[in-house]
Amino acid sequence: MVGLEKSAILLTGGSGQVGTEIQARGFSGHDLIAPASSELNIADPEAVRTLMASRSWAAVINCAAYTGVDQAEVEPMSAWATNADGPAALARACQTAQIPLIHISTDYVFDGEMGRAYVETDPIAPLGVYGASKAAGELAVRAICPRHVILRTAWVVSAQGRNFARTMLGLAGTRDHLQVVNDQTGCPTAAGDIADCVIAIAERLLTDPDTPLGTYHFVNAGQASWFDLASAIFRQAQAQGVRVPALTAVSTDAYPTLSRRPKNSRLDTGRLTSDFGMTPRPWQVAVEEVVSTLLAGMNPVRA
Repeated sequence: MVGLEKSAILLTGGSGQVGTEIQARGFSGHDLIAPASSELNIADPEAVRTLMASRSWAAVINCAAYTGVDQAEVEPMSAWATNADGPAALARACQTAQIPLIHISTDYVFDGEMGRAYVETDPIAPLGVYGASKAAGELAVRAICPRHVILRTAWVVSAQGRNFARTMLGLAGTRDHLQVVNDQTGCPTAAGDIADCVIAIAERLLTDPDTPLGTYHFVNAGQASWFDLASAIFRQAQAQGVRVPALTAVSTDAYPTLSRRPKNSRLDTGRLTSDFGMTPRPWQVAVEEVVSTLLAGMNPVRA
């Protein structure tokens, strides 16, 4: 079987939301090596080659990304280096070693104008530097490393790092009123669920040479606006005695940003279900789990 003689899996971006969840789970029968960004700059092809030559690898999982959507407009070279040059370097190394690459991408490769959930074959049309750099990373992976899985996801929340759920709960005790955008729609998705998906795909790639390849979407089931998501977070917090602000729904125009956001970030997961048998759970259940974990680790202001 392909890869069975290998002993290690390289995880880049291990300190991010998804990377942290992957490390918490680990792999059976394989070491998981997750160098910090200070130890491995994926945009440096020589650094990637040196690390790849240091031992025998079974697969690479790339969770590293420049995720500052607005800051990318100010620092386009930094965004491009991490989101486009980095995946290209990893793809070349994987192709040389003849091992699979799993690469995490984003809904921001689309412009959000579609009237339905996006499928993998829909044309990409990023609105800003972040989306364009991620799209370029996808294109590099496809062109260089045939044995790849690109996994697009969206609206990631977790108990680690900066994300919408943590931000809302942090504001709960300091604001009496919040305005939240209600005309952007997406699929709130728990980082832990993405990690489970990545691990399942990786383990299949390591044991089955006929594993499906290509681009897939993974998000939790259902859809919501940012206002819907904030409302769900605060309902749960309030049920646990936390003081929460009143919410008002506003349009995107009320919050101008350096980079435009897709108004429709919904992703269709049918291909993933068909090829891998995975059916994502509802976003409400996933977010409830994340909020419970966040509240357990915080000292929120009580009502």
